[in-house]
Amino acid sequence: MTKKESAPISLGVIIGNRDFFPDRLVAESRVEIIDILKKHHINPILLSTEDTKLGGVETFQDARKCADLFRNHRDEISGVLVVLPNFGDERGVAETLKLAGLNVPVLIHAYPDDLNKLDVARRRDSWCGKISVCNNLYQFGIKYSLTTQHVVRPTDAGFTQDLLNFIGVCRVVRGLRNVRIGAVGARPGGFNTVRYSEKILQRNGISVVTIDLSEILGNADKLTKDDASVKARLEAIKAYAPTGRTPDDKLVQIAKLDVVLNDFVEQNSLDATAIQCWTSIQQNYGCNVCTSMSMMSENMLPSACEVDVTGTLSMYAMQLASGSPSALVDWNNNYADDENKCVLFHCGNWAKSFLPDIEISTAPILGTTVGEENTYGALAGRTPASPLTFGRISTDDSKGIIKAYVGEGRLTDDALNTFGNRAVADIPNLQGLMQYVCRNGFEHHVVMNASKTAGILKEAFENYMGWEVYEH
Repeated sequence: MTKKESAPISLGVIIGNRDFFPDRLVAESRVEIIDILKKHHINPILLSTEDTKLGGVETFQDARKCADLFRNHRDEISGVLVVLPNFGDERGVAETLKLAGLNVPVLIHAYPDDLNKLDVARRRDSWCGKISVCNNLYQFGIKYSLTTQHVVRPTDAGFTQDLLNFIGVCRVVRGLRNVRIGAVGARPGGFNTVRYSEKILQRNGISVVTIDLSEILGNADKLTKDDASVKARLEAIKAYAPTGRTPDDKLVQIAKLDVVLNDFVEQNSLDATAIQCWTSIQQNYGCNVCTSMSMMSENMLPSACEVDVTGTLSMYAMQLASGSPSALVDWNNNYADDENKCVLFHCGNWAKSFLPDIEISTAPILGTTVGEENTYGALAGRTPASPLTFGRISTDDSKGIIKAYVGEGRLTDDALNTFGNRAVADIPNLQGLMQYVCRNGFEHHVVMNASKTAGILKEAFENYMGWEVYEH
């Protein structure tokens, strides 16, 4: 499966203006903002200086022109940046967004005044104007995001970080509102924890495409080691990870299964998958599907085991926020007596990015019941120290809502003598987090990503998706 390339992001830009403030402030900020956006490979979509006075938005007629421009580019625009070089016209900004009807994230930016330039000819009053713009957007029911500092120069490092975080929010929101997840097989009988509401997900724009596991295994059994597609996948698997002591016939089995899963993803235009693995595949087909899941996740098509649909949704969201692969893990073990550390574990389906010592192996725990010879395809590997964002999306069916928790910590190089995919996490107030997870009925699965993106996820989930979010 090929890695999905992320297209350059486009932002609609509204430059607010008010006629009794100096025109040159608007002209200067327009040039500055365009340069900064292009520097970060962001495509700005905004009025030209021929469309309106200085390319700004001040009157209702300006708002109509800007809204028409945004509607013509609605398929491209992932978010809107509102720039206030002076007080701006709060109604013009609100009317533009109302008429455009984009329903995308909006970032409100305002310029600071210089203390020695508060005379009539040079003052901005953007501090006050920003409050007025936000007040109007609130009245109109339009959701918006704020810069960390109330006013900030676009050349400031703080604005750069705010802008990049906002781009992450735009990616998450746009992705979640159109995501398609493949559910392969039935939820394993022993895993009530991964129950979810397909209807609640659909109400939020999240589509689930189901297929019976028998169709996948039946189609895999029809293939032979001599089929070109199987040969191609076998070579891809060998190039992806050392095969260790995995027998050749098991590698062929894994490759045949990978062909069929690849076809299912492509035929249904899926963004992610959740696959039944415990224990039907091992008992009825004779191998683990972990290697295929790892390859998909590494190629930005996240895949979760045990038909954990909201788990793979969490993987996808974190991937959108960070631009890097995610992994589904178990909150698995305490780490000795350290109250802020724990062991993260799974049989072996984490993306290669987490496993520098990756090797195709077996799943010893599962092997105790189904025979270890039927578990080839699980990956072995230890995740080294790195930044950590963790979190989980879940449907709360009794409340009819989607809820989530997110937080940050770090992965460590602490000693860990065990097998499978494994890591040690250091999380501040871990005991408090576990209290929250248990009291609020969250699953034993959590998702990890090697980034610091909890703030992006909270803003996207809570402000724009309307979900209930706890940030640890």
